[in-house]
Amino acid sequence: MGVEKYPEALEFILHWGEMGTHWGANRSVAQVHALLYLSDQPLDAEAICEALDLARSNVSTALKELQGYGIVRRTHIPGDRRDYFTAETELWDLFMAITAERKRREIDPTITKLAELKDRMAANKDLPAHVRERIGRMHEFIATLTGWYEQVRGLKKSTLISLMKLGAKVARFVPGSKD
Repeated sequence: MGVEKYPEALEFILHWGEMGTHWGANRSVAQVHALLYLSDQPLDAEAICEALDLARSNVSTALKELQGYGIVRRTHIPGDRRDYFTAETELWDLFMAITAERKRREIDPTITKLAELKDRMAANKDLPAHVRERIGRMHEFIATLTGWYEQVRGLKKSTLISLMKLGAKVARFVPGSKD
């Protein structure tokens, strides 16, 4: 995809790269993702390097990370020995894959550590009460959030979309809440 021919595409790729740095991703990783997302055909690593003016090592690293997130897939073209890559273009599936991977990388280790601390705190009678209480509340909060996430993740896509569109109106279904 000759992004230099399409200023809007190039602007999107550059912006996605910049936003990626705010979301904790490497700029090159986000730019490779944006290029593949916009491409209407699979691209090989050399085409990605050329389109984004990136070193082959950056592209290889980016492709591995994106595959780890489950938002880029390797594919093959009959008669061609090179690996080609495509991005998930269904936005809901893209969102769910990113969310699941971030939970695995960021939330799961935190909940494990908090559970470990909670167990250790029970045996440490010298620990100040406010520290015990705050770590305990953090553990409970993240555990509740994780439980909610797992339940919501199991809903059908159409149900989730309807739920999102309800927005704050969903509070009508909670006893004791006011609009």
